[in-house]
Amino acid sequence: MRKDIHPDYHPVVFMDSTTGFKFLSGSTKNSSETIEWEDGNTYPVIRVEVTSDSHPFYTGRQKFTQADGRVARFEKKYGKK
Repeated sequence: MRKDIHPDYHPVVFMDSTTGFKFLSGSTKNSSETIEWEDGNTYPVIRVEVTSDSHPFYTGRQKFTQADGRVARFEKKYGKK
């Protein structure tokens, strides 16, 4: 790898704005806001609107309708004669 062409990759805390859920991960993004994590170290905080803690798909609040198969859609569209 060539030196001085890659952004600085460091640990940051991502925080869900709606639920307050936090997780530590690596990122090239930076922030002036910091938080003390469970390990006693201070990390930058990146606030995000949606995480797995608040997204309807992962929380089970999203409902799926049963999708028709190809044959059923064809018969529905053109009618079975």
